[in-house]
Amino acid sequence: MTLRLKRYPAYRDCGIPWLGLIPEHWEVRGNGRLFDRRQQPGSPQLPLLEVSLKTGVRVRMMDGSGRKQAMADRAGYQRANAGDIAYNMMRMWQGALGIVPEDGLVSPAYVVALPRPEVDAGFYAYLFRTGAYMDEVDNYSRGIVKDRNRLYWVDFKRMPSVFPPTGEQQQISAFLGYFDRRINCLIRSKRRLIGLLEDQKQVIIHRAVTRGLDANVSLKPSGFNWLGDVPEHWQIRRLKTLLQRIDQGVSPQAEGTLAGQQEWGVLKAGCVNHGVFRDTEHKRLPDEFYFDQSLAVARGDVLVSRASGSPKLVGSVAKIDRLRYQLILSDKTFRLVFKDRRLIDFAVATMQSPIFRLQIEQAISGAEGLANNLPISSLRAFRLPVPPVEEAEQIAAHLTNEMNSATRAGAHAEREICLLQEYRTRVVADVVTGQLDVRGVSLPPLPESDAADPEAELDDADDADLLEAAEALDEE
Repeated sequence: MTLRLKRYPAYRDCGIPWLGLIPEHWEVRGNGRLFDRRQQPGSPQLPLLEVSLKTGVRVRMMDGSGRKQAMADRAGYQRANAGDIAYNMMRMWQGALGIVPEDGLVSPAYVVALPRPEVDAGFYAYLFRTGAYMDEVDNYSRGIVKDRNRLYWVDFKRMPSVFPPTGEQQQISAFLGYFDRRINCLIRSKRRLIGLLEDQKQVIIHRAVTRGLDANVSLKPSGFNWLGDVPEHWQIRRLKTLLQRIDQGVSPQAEGTLAGQQEWGVLKAGCVNHGVFRDTEHKRLPDEFYFDQSLAVARGDVLVSRASGSPKLVGSVAKIDRLRYQLILSDKTFRLVFKDRRLIDFAVATMQSPIFRLQIEQAISGAEGLANNLPISSLRAFRLPVPPVEEAEQIAAHLTNEMNSATRAGAHAEREICLLQEYRTRVVADVVTGQLDVRGVSLPPLPESDAADPEAELDDADDADLLEAAEALDEE
């Protein structure tokens, strides 16, 4: 799908700063003229619904047995019908809203908005999740502190929204649904590529950090079934014996923007996902926040993810090779300070191998109530095969040469994913605010395999077109 979208022929100033110029034939209406509030008690037999920031409204997640989680008391829950828009009053400013997929029950903390006949819910679900609109939500919300602000129905009704003709709303909704699907398919294909590259790297790493580079080396039992035999002149050591200390940071209230020059930021948990350090994974610290300068990170530091929303990312390890911001540790990240820095690269490689991952999985599965956290006591106790220092340096240099190609390809794919996500955000915002005209755009039918299989990949032409458009936007 090649995007060659143009602007509308004529615009007018709507008088609302965050909207600015809108197509001449569009209106601006208060949400109270677009939606009515649904306030109905629901039947206890209806499924429970919840709002996800990523996927919108969905049936409440399953428990371990595959059954829907049940709430003991549903007396306060309200009905939401398929096609309604439901939003979380306390998190609307983050985009916690969506179209209700089926009749169900929602929490009293939600507002259920019933679209009027001239309103296409899909169009407004996209509009309400744009950055500019979420900023407006924050302005209309009320509360003691920002994180506890609520967007009540009476305030939601007062908020202005653009109102294109109904048919045009439907065209926009259909276009963005198609566009979103194609972007998602391409992102999935890039993530599968990253997964394959990671598998390739794991094979190379595992061989090097458990057997070394000499194919004829004499082996000895390690004493651990999960490790097997190792070179007879190697030692099996606990991680704590290689370290001076383990540092842990703080998690202050921070802003959702990147730090500028002379400003400081605090690292987010995702800064070391998949063995790569990303210095953009941080939040700006308030100017008045005081912190211990020893928490500042530097090039050469080794970081380990202590906690994550995904258990698979807990224990991710990376060395800081590049640092463009002034950043401090958060309490979700450990810093390992080694006694002998010559062992760092070998140790980091070993901590990215299956033998280390197995120990992490055992540690977090055994931590009651902390399934997504890595206890520092467990981290200290992890065992590593350790060769003499000179040999460790040779192995680390070998791994760098062997994995350069896969690492570069993976980093390139990661960057493409970021570009595509930014491109999607920009296109959605421009289309729903009338900066781009999608009327008359022909949407070729999705390939049959794509329509049937949500994991289907794009063809080469779509891949090239979308990436070219995303890269062009990045260069603006």
